[in-house]
Amino acid sequence: MRFLFRPPAAEAGGLLSLPWAQPLEEWDERLLLTVPQRGISRHVVRFVASEGQVYALKEIAEALARHEYAVLGDMEREGMPAVSVLGLCVDRPDDQQAILVTRYLEHSMSYRYLFSSPRGEHSADRLVDVLVELLVRLHLSGTFWGDCSLSNTLFRLDAGNLAAYLVDAETVERHPVLSIGQRTYDVDLARERIGGELMDLEAGGLLPPDIDPVEVADGVPVRYAALWDEVTREEFFQLDEQRYRVAERLRRLNDLGFDVGEVELVTSDSGARLRVDIRVAEIGQHRRELFKLTGLEVQEGQARRLLNDLRSFRAYLEQRDGAPVPETTAGHLWRNEVYDPVVAAVPPDLLGVLAPAELFHEVLVHRWYLSEHAGRDVGTTAALRSYLATVLPDREAEAEAATAPDPDLLDDLA
Repeated sequence: MRFLFRPPAAEAGGLLSLPWAQPLEEWDERLLLTVPQRGISRHVVRFVASEGQVYALKEIAEALARHEYAVLGDMEREGMPAVSVLGLCVDRPDDQQAILVTRYLEHSMSYRYLFSSPRGEHSADRLVDVLVELLVRLHLSGTFWGDCSLSNTLFRLDAGNLAAYLVDAETVERHPVLSIGQRTYDVDLARERIGGELMDLEAGGLLPPDIDPVEVADGVPVRYAALWDEVTREEFFQLDEQRYRVAERLRRLNDLGFDVGEVELVTSDSGARLRVDIRVAEIGQHRRELFKLTGLEVQEGQARRLLNDLRSFRAYLEQRDGAPVPETTAGHLWRNEVYDPVVAAVPPDLLGVLAPAELFHEVLVHRWYLSEHAGRDVGTTAALRSYLATVLPDREAEAEAATAPDPDLLDDLA
């Protein structure tokens, strides 16, 4: 047998003692983890833990495994929203298939989990919207997916919104630029697969009765075309409109979750032509800023929300002390006096329901609602007590209800 690991490969050491020579479906259950929020797969997939990290192991033909290993590695280096690949086991005994090892995407959820959650805040329309956003981002980078579907996507909460991540890259092709035909074909495949998946949910009683699977699926090309046009079209306007029209376009793109890499503005006597280049990598401005100030590694939407609270805290400090407070000092104090105490107050049996940054975001939202009702700022401490007593226990109950065994979820897709 041979193992291939991407750097840094030190974490792979704990995995080498696993029974790689045995078929994955025959591994001892004591070596495996149950991941209740996972989706379904056409391949044998198992989960293991090593040194505090969870890994997904997928048994697959060697040629496909090597292709996916290379593609996921390239996407990770470019900062694309996809799962992170660790390694590959090939040349296994008895002509067994290879095993691809990826890092489990923490706090992620499958579309089936989201629909089975009693919380019910994530509609089919919203799931399709974020999946279309992911597909547009991939196409902008010259990536043809070839198997875009809800099943091949994981979703993760980011400050109350959803972010989508590519999971399966077996059919992915990378090109300098995609043709219109390639993009259209990818969208058509997505439409077909999403329609089938929603019909499957409908048959299992998991789809709300007011959602028409065919109607939602038929809307995929329309949503895609509208978003693609928004992020790629050139705009023409009069010279006296230049300042606000450029700012308005950039704001719209940022609101859609896209960073602008370069702005080209060509002027003539008849007006101005605006063209923007989109950064297709995962947004990172707010994440980098928060990490620099606090050492916290979170998602972009969470970072934006936490930075707002940090800045509010800094203003409070300056008002209290009557003197300017350096940004780095405010970040250190905010982490020690505000963020860490909130996370530490969560009972151990409730940890893991949400990512710490998402939990902190929910406390801030809860604080806003309480303050609105009270007509004054109730403060983080009171909001935290109320959140722990009235909101977080429901999150745990939702997780338990949504992960109850469902025979329909045990059927493997052909």
